[in-house]
Amino acid sequence: MKIASWNVNSVKARLPHLLAFLEEAQPDVLCLQETKCPAADFPTLEAKGLGYHVETIGQRAYNGVALLSKRPAEELVCGLPGNEDDEQPRYIEASFGDVRIASVYLPNGNPVGTDKFTYKLAWMERLVDHTRNLLRHEISFVLAGDYNICPTDDDVYDPVAFRDDALCRLEARSRFRALVYLGLTDAYRVFHREPHRYTFWDYQAGRWHRDEGLRIDHLLLSPHAADRIAACDIDKRPRAKERASDHTPIWCELAV
Repeated sequence: MKIASWNVNSVKARLPHLLAFLEEAQPDVLCLQETKCPAADFPTLEAKGLGYHVETIGQRAYNGVALLSKRPAEELVCGLPGNEDDEQPRYIEASFGDVRIASVYLPNGNPVGTDKFTYKLAWMERLVDHTRNLLRHEISFVLAGDYNICPTDDDVYDPVAFRDDALCRLEARSRFRALVYLGLTDAYRVFHREPHRYTFWDYQAGRWHRDEGLRIDHLLLSPHAADRIAACDIDKRPRAKERASDHTPIWCELAV
């Protein structure tokens, strides 16, 4: 079972790249973030033309998450539990066979010292609580998405420059570790120990061409899913295309 995650930075703007990725990579489930469109405006027909079902929540110009899958989603959850007043579409979760999969778009949190950073930390606390509940069911699950967290200095091209950035602040990293310490596995690190491998390169200052990036997109696996992991990698090809997203897909395979 191939599961991929990709912050597309506007599904409409990247639609040709999205359809090409679906055709070439053939993921069983693709988790999208930052779709930037309401559910009614999502290019569902184009995805269905390639054999994919679509579940999505979104808003115009900001946020938005989606699950594209070869089989229909079951037991759908829209929105991260824990705060009914939170209207930002950042979390969607469903079951596909015996695997539960979530598309996660964690808040960026910048600038630090504002309500945005407070919101990020609170959102992460809710994610920890929800993950703890998922673990009680003792099932295979994957929390896939743009976490807006560089877990260590090995995951950022310039740790000194990013020391006070919300993506690298101790408060954010500690909550990410709390999530992992529940018993989750960073799928990429199972197969890749080398430092400075990235999933995001800013559009500014030629970051892509100098390979000055960040690893902020992650696949976190429950113990039952980790027992089944067969492969994981970052696919840099979409980032090299014209009018690309500033993120590139990351994927893993679970043995059936």
